[in-house]
Amino acid sequence: MKCGSSVVQQIPEGDTRRRAVCQQCAYIHYENPRIVSGALPVYQDQVLLCKRAIEPRKGYWTLPGGFMELGETMAEAAARETLEEACAQVHIQQLYTLFDVVHAEQVSVFFLADLKEPVFAPGIESEEVRLFSESQIPWEDLAFSTIEETLRRYFQDRVSGHFPTYQLFTPPPIATHPASPSEQ
Repeated sequence: MKCGSSVVQQIPEGDTRRRAVCQQCAYIHYENPRIVSGALPVYQDQVLLCKRAIEPRKGYWTLPGGFMELGETMAEAAARETLEEACAQVHIQQLYTLFDVVHAEQVSVFFLADLKEPVFAPGIESEEVRLFSESQIPWEDLAFSTIEETLRRYFQDRVSGHFPTYQLFTPPPIATHPASPSEQ
């Protein structure tokens, strides 16, 4: 509601999808995916993970990342999120993984990043921040499948020293319990 009038769902002229269109000024309210940008901070042979202090998946481990803001690049968003969540300064290297997360209306990207020195602390959205070697990763306690996939590919690629950019699709999670009546 740009002008405050009500909207209707219709296919605008020259379009192929139903959109929310203002009945008064004809403004089209597009609903598009959100971009989640994060970093895979590496210090020597370890990666930096954050234990989430917020929902969703509070108490689970993740790479630092979050929603991109207007006026910043994806790489700038990854560095900012790392500073906010882990109080860590990183040097962004390259785009590493890009995920289409259609079921969550998101695109998630992770950049390889150098953590120049082991200086970090929990930010406001983190309960704990730690460096992990591959054998120490809490695989069963990772917050999202995008995090697990990014970490697995990183440790596999580290063997060869070749880090290609991956474009991946993340399927919806499999329900582990019957849906409640409100979810059906």
